[in-house]
Amino acid sequence: MKSDIDGMMKARNLDAIIVFGNAEHNPPMTYLTGGGHVSHATLIKKRDEKAILFFGDMERDEAAKSGLRLIPYSKYDFDELSKKANRDGLLAGAYRCELMLKDAGVNSGRVGVYGTYDLSAVFGMLSHLQKLFPQIEFVGEAREDSIFMRIMETKDESEVARIRKMGKITTNVVAQVAEFLTSCNVNADEVLLKEDGSLLTVGDVHSKIRLWVAEQGAELPSGFIFAIGRDAGVPHSAGTPSDLMRLGQTIVFDIYPAEAGGGYYYDFTRTWSLGYATPQAQELYDQVREIFEKLSENFDLNAPFKNYQQMTCEYYESKGHKTPLHTKSPVEGYVHGLGHGVGLNIHERPFSSLLNGDDHRLAPGVVITSEPGLYYPEKGMGFRIEDTLWVRPDGKMETLAEYPYDFVLPMKNWKK
Repeated sequence: MKSDIDGMMKARNLDAIIVFGNAEHNPPMTYLTGGGHVSHATLIKKRDEKAILFFGDMERDEAAKSGLRLIPYSKYDFDELSKKANRDGLLAGAYRCELMLKDAGVNSGRVGVYGTYDLSAVFGMLSHLQKLFPQIEFVGEAREDSIFMRIMETKDESEVARIRKMGKITTNVVAQVAEFLTSCNVNADEVLLKEDGSLLTVGDVHSKIRLWVAEQGAELPSGFIFAIGRDAGVPHSAGTPSDLMRLGQTIVFDIYPAEAGGGYYYDFTRTWSLGYATPQAQELYDQVREIFEKLSENFDLNAPFKNYQQMTCEYYESKGHKTPLHTKSPVEGYVHGLGHGVGLNIHERPFSSLLNGDDHRLAPGVVITSEPGLYYPEKGMGFRIEDTLWVRPDGKMETLAEYPYDFVLPMKNWKK
């Protein structure tokens, strides 16, 4: 949690942190400021002291909502700094950042660098700044184990409430998509039709998903997956817009919207087959559903997340499928990890990879996904079921948005 930041900085031997970029769609900045329309900002936090937010004057009211100590960029005469730098914009930025660090009381030590921003600009400016300020060591961290990933791993109840609200929005949209698809007319070739009688495509469904998410006041900053047939067998295929919507083909619908402005995500997947399913597809879906339910029954408080990846692999291998347990980088069968944390990032700690340490645990307060799947693109089918779960303080696992697991969706205007 946010209150852990100073302890984590001490553990990492960081005297300060600096975060670059917008307050929106920038998890480290959003986490510390609360978000809002503050662009091209800089945040500096010295260990055991309150963070300072540096911002443009035009966004002073938005910056004030952060509750942080504020210093406008206008305090630093950028024209004079630019002249001093012979109009080298990166060097002028370094001069300004040197002054900002001094105003934050950071004159030496180790400073962690974070944020989502143009890599070239930050690298260039810091290269100059390191020469101007040799007393400071600028430190980068591996993303999956950075102090932000660590402190964001455990959510408080206000964060969980926001994720739960996104879950409700997500399932509302999924229900709209299901209602739309099952209400379509179908031609003799088992292709769904639009109201005007033309053929319905995956691209048409994509457009409706984007519209319905926007109408719910959410965004899709990381995209989404709605893929049919062969594309459903490639886990991260978003779907080919020109593909026709046909009966009896598997559809993987993986949707992960976020609060407007780059806030908290939800992550959710269902697999459908419209009208009917082939026996082979039904058998594979039933296996995915069986391990999904087995996992739900066996999640234990504080257990390493990778234990459940191991359980999933062993189950699938017992059914004759390849998995990462004994196949390096499989492209069919079970090909990915079981799940991951969810928050301001769509993927964050804890992770379920077999390569991760035991510190990736189902600890109280974490929010995770459980998403077993099977993928056979050359057979024209793929399957995944996914819910987002909260490990409550009492140790119980709670699904944050309930939704049916029906595989075959009956068509209202078609009979087999």
